[in-house]
Amino acid sequence: MSRLKSAHDLSGLMKFAGREPWDEAMDEMLSAHLGPTCEATGLDPDAVFEVIGDHWEGPLWGCAFEDLLTQGLEPDGRNLVEDYLKRRGWNEKAPNKAYMRALRDSTMSLYEVSEVVPGEAMTLRDLLRDIAPVTVREHSATRTLVNWDKIAARVVNVSGRLGISGALLPFSPEGAARLIDTFARLAEEPPHAAGFDPSDRDALLHASAPMFTNIWLLDCLGKAMPGGEPELVNADGDDLVFHRILFPLAKGVIGRSVSRRLNAAEWLSPASETFWNWLAPPEKARKPVKGKQALVTSMDDGTPVFANVELAGRKLIVEVNSAERAKRAIEQMGAWLGDSVGAPLTEIRTLSQAMADDAARAEPDEGLEIPQGEMERFIHDMMTREYARTLDEAVPALGDKTPRALSRIKAGRTKVADWLKYLENGAAKAGAGDPMASYDFTWMWNELGLGDLRH
Repeated sequence: MSRLKSAHDLSGLMKFAGREPWDEAMDEMLSAHLGPTCEATGLDPDAVFEVIGDHWEGPLWGCAFEDLLTQGLEPDGRNLVEDYLKRRGWNEKAPNKAYMRALRDSTMSLYEVSEVVPGEAMTLRDLLRDIAPVTVREHSATRTLVNWDKIAARVVNVSGRLGISGALLPFSPEGAARLIDTFARLAEEPPHAAGFDPSDRDALLHASAPMFTNIWLLDCLGKAMPGGEPELVNADGDDLVFHRILFPLAKGVIGRSVSRRLNAAEWLSPASETFWNWLAPPEKARKPVKGKQALVTSMDDGTPVFANVELAGRKLIVEVNSAERAKRAIEQMGAWLGDSVGAPLTEIRTLSQAMADDAARAEPDEGLEIPQGEMERFIHDMMTREYARTLDEAVPALGDKTPRALSRIKAGRTKVADWLKYLENGAAKAGAGDPMASYDFTWMWNELGLGDLRH
């Protein structure tokens, strides 16, 4: 399969690969691309494809096949492409032969996608090598890829025209980060026994194509298999269950007197006249059990946040993320405010319920016929307000630093840029016709002074 032209037919080359000694070499290459994952998970290849989907069998076979095209067969270094063209080249048209040689000279790498023109072209920035971005002509993949997607692919140069080969793997942000980290560690190892220096990134990439496949597979399996994703807990190790506790102000009590008491309370840090961050004492948190991941919220100085407190009209609202914290919050509020507030009412939601409720709130009422342009304006205005507030709030993905503060630090600019790309990429994937997909994030890049990093 070719992503450059349908005329780039590899069927003859594929058939030739079924002959000795290439059939055995292809089996070994498939083992290199699938074997480590099967060994790590205890699954055979059929079971792997049952989990991730049979439709991935072709692309993964293509990754192994294209890798074989770039290799030399021991002990004489014979190459499949050259062997085929020598014996069967008379039966191939010139464009096909040029494409096969381009594949032979290609290297798999990890790219960040930008400037996508659906059905026409896209720009690829290599995330593993310090080389200039390239614009490739591409028809099918550009209809599904959006800005800031991460893909493993081979850029091929056929008679001066750049494109990508047929074997393309879309990486999640987590999978891409794992691949970048693994590649960086390999590049720091001493010269390899095979005769190349790992610090030579081109040589390392030439030898590392199976690494792309296995890291991609393990990432997909981790997301697809039941229990593959870690269970979330809070910093105390408690299961995440969101509690919204409403204390009604007692008759005759005014909000100003409640605010004075809260301002004097230990561990309450006022963020405004009506909002407080309830800080947790610096005590050693319990480690979550194996298979669970802690969701930790903290201030810029690293102090953990126990709860949020808000005075809204004649209600005092305390929000915590576990049943254990809810119990402590009710007891402590009683000690701080006494009879200034009445008996609390508590709204409880699990993580899945919270996500479902948020999704439902995002769905427009089918009974309301709101013009598309008006709905888009409304959604865009709402997103702008939310993101404007977020720029000055601690973001867990940024180490609980605010985007604005971190963007002013040289070492933090790239981290904030990656966060912006993550937001923009997620919005773009909302789908055609969804107002989120057309939202313009340019103002955020400019607001944070990061326009030069928006490649």
